[in-house]
Amino acid sequence: MLDVLAIGAHPDDVELGMGGAIGAFLAEGLKVGILDLTNGEPTPFGSPEEREREAAAAADILGVAVRRTLPLTNRELQDTVEARRMVAEVIREWRPRTLFIHYWEDAHPDHVAACRLCEAARFYAKLTKTDMRGEPFYPARIFYFFSNHLRGLHPKPAFIIDTSDYMEKKLAAVKAYYTQFEKGRAEGAGPAFYKEIETRDAYWGSLIGARYGEPFVSREEIGLRGIRDLVR
Repeated sequence: MLDVLAIGAHPDDVELGMGGAIGAFLAEGLKVGILDLTNGEPTPFGSPEEREREAAAAADILGVAVRRTLPLTNRELQDTVEARRMVAEVIREWRPRTLFIHYWEDAHPDHVAACRLCEAARFYAKLTKTDMRGEPFYPARIFYFFSNHLRGLHPKPAFIIDTSDYMEKKLAAVKAYYTQFEKGRAEGAGPAFYKEIETRDAYWGSLIGARYGEPFVSREEIGLRGIRDLVR
């Protein structure tokens, strides 16, 4: 049973969107898993074998309990009944209390489809009269992370997690994807991209008085047990 399951359309999406938050969750003793809907290939400078090794290395750096890649197709990801069942069966197997998935607005069609697909799979996972593997299960919460291709997108977060102590680990996990961010690219492209990530997270952190932060959205209301939950 997982406390948190983060689902990305491609390997590296989760690391980019919430690699720091995963570090914070693990530091609190939570059990975290990652599910990649596709292997992310083809890409200009990578291969399925290289991408698989990179994803495994990133998972080791973050320290997650489990990572799996589904056999859905990169660039053709859709919210189909078959895909819903695949994701729902993983949810029924791992039984996460909370899901983190892609934000619903993005220039990348796979990211938009991943959001719809995972929302539907959350519902499918609780179905009873079905031939899906596993026992019915419904994650109590679903939150949305940002790993998007719209530079002008600036939604209002429901909350921002202080990731100041985990920025180094997040960047190390992102850098594990050498074929995506450095291989075959102009000299300095990788460091410039990593600096962009750091600058972005510094902005979100500044809004909560922290060095770094990662924003999240919720369609549902968030409850607190008391005002002390907000005291740092």
